[in-house]
Amino acid sequence: MLYTLLIGLFIGVIAKMLMPGRDPGGFIVTMLLGVAGAFVANFIGIQTGMYAEGEPAGFIASVLGAVILLVIYRMVVSKNSNRSITH
Repeated sequence: MLYTLLIGLFIGVIAKMLMPGRDPGGFIVTMLLGVAGAFVANFIGIQTGMYAEGEPAGFIASVLGAVILLVIYRMVVSKNSNRSITH
């Protein structure tokens, strides 16, 4: 689990480089999404049999998980900011 946390911080940096632009939460939120992406990739990998229990997610899977979470985060935050402008 500690490995997943540490690699997740690095993955957040990689995800930010792959998806440049302004994020409402800034760089820290992007790094936290990287950590979450690593955990999500690990969970999905274990559920699908790609990884054994206790085995950390791979680098590429973690990057993909972080990018997916970053896309979802941007969509949710932009939708909420559009709502607050119109009301």
